[in-house]
Amino acid sequence: MPKLKGNGKMAERKRKIVNDPVYGFITIDHPLIFALISHPYYQRLRRIHQMALAHLVYPGAMHTRFHHSMGAYHLMSCALAELKGKGVEITDEEEIAAKMAILLHDIGHGPYSHALENGIIEGVSHEKISQWLMEELNKELKGALSLTIEIFNGRYHKTFLHQLVSSQLDVDRMDYLNRDSFYTGVSEGVIGYDRIIKMLTVQRNELMVEEKGIYSIEKFIVARRLMYWQVYLHKTVLSAENMLVKILKRAKELALRGVSLFASPALEYFLYHTITAANFEQEPACLQQFCLLDDYDILSAIKVWTTHTDPVLSLLCKWLTNRNLFKCLLSNEAFDTSAITLLKTQVQERYGISGHDLDYFVFTGTASLSAYNINNERINILFKDGTVKDISSIDNALVSHTLAIPVKKFYICHPKI
Repeated sequence: MPKLKGNGKMAERKRKIVNDPVYGFITIDHPLIFALISHPYYQRLRRIHQMALAHLVYPGAMHTRFHHSMGAYHLMSCALAELKGKGVEITDEEEIAAKMAILLHDIGHGPYSHALENGIIEGVSHEKISQWLMEELNKELKGALSLTIEIFNGRYHKTFLHQLVSSQLDVDRMDYLNRDSFYTGVSEGVIGYDRIIKMLTVQRNELMVEEKGIYSIEKFIVARRLMYWQVYLHKTVLSAENMLVKILKRAKELALRGVSLFASPALEYFLYHTITAANFEQEPACLQQFCLLDDYDILSAIKVWTTHTDPVLSLLCKWLTNRNLFKCLLSNEAFDTSAITLLKTQVQERYGISGHDLDYFVFTGTASLSAYNINNERINILFKDGTVKDISSIDNALVSHTLAIPVKKFYICHPKI
């Protein structure tokens, strides 16, 4: 039986294990980390899909932001243990702070991830909301997250701790590539995360990779590029997620006109008010309402809106609910305005939609990716002779020839005609 403290309260358990399908057992071995994971702000991540609507293409992709954050925490634990084993000085306080930084890196995500940012809250990124939530949690925990916030924002002098949280070779990317590959069944995303972690080292407080790890890093960058075009930017995924954005924009437009819409109290708050960064900064209730929002609010509203009297909203909701998705065409060049006009005419004739409302049914956009950005924080390779080179500048570098070139594609979405 659990031991009781002198005041009769149950003693706090300091070690728990979580069985993860990707890595096996993940250990939670500090009461502060356990308190953080137990907090309602963090538990909310269980109700937000990691890959938004990708499950409409890859049915197994039903994992959540909670799964991903726990996986990234596990990889952070492994990386810190490896670096400490190589003699890198990391104090107990720094170790706990870095682990909490990776646990909290996605806490500001809204329902269906980026759809909310583009639908009913404008000009407020999930990174900024993560920052506000960390500051709020830091108050609750009486300053226990101060070092965590410094590391998260890259202000701490041991730069490698921030690089493990956010860089071109961070444990966030390692986990989502590995995990998303696992749940989608797309083997191209599998990376040698364990090999990469074994090859990590630190020089002058910067994160580097030992020379022996070059090919594992190149494979990691290749896997990221393949996963983006095969999964994250798959044309049907683009179609579904754009439909969701259009639904939320239409709902917002109707709400601001005073039209009655079914919504949970939290969703109603964001639909019927124009919310900006200033609201989050000046009104504590705004952040509290955001923390009550998750995928369930959006999905339940969409199901009810299928019978709404507004034809645009109801049609979009019916189609998304029944997976009758827009056709999405990809091109290396921008679409001609005459092609857009023709499609709008056909939609008008087929569905009776006209004027401004046609923009909800025929629209264009761009999808772009830099698998490796040579102008960003680079991945440095430490050679045996002590020299340091960026991964793209080594001899016969695969990255410099192909993967460092940004790829941009144009797309057009429209109903089946």
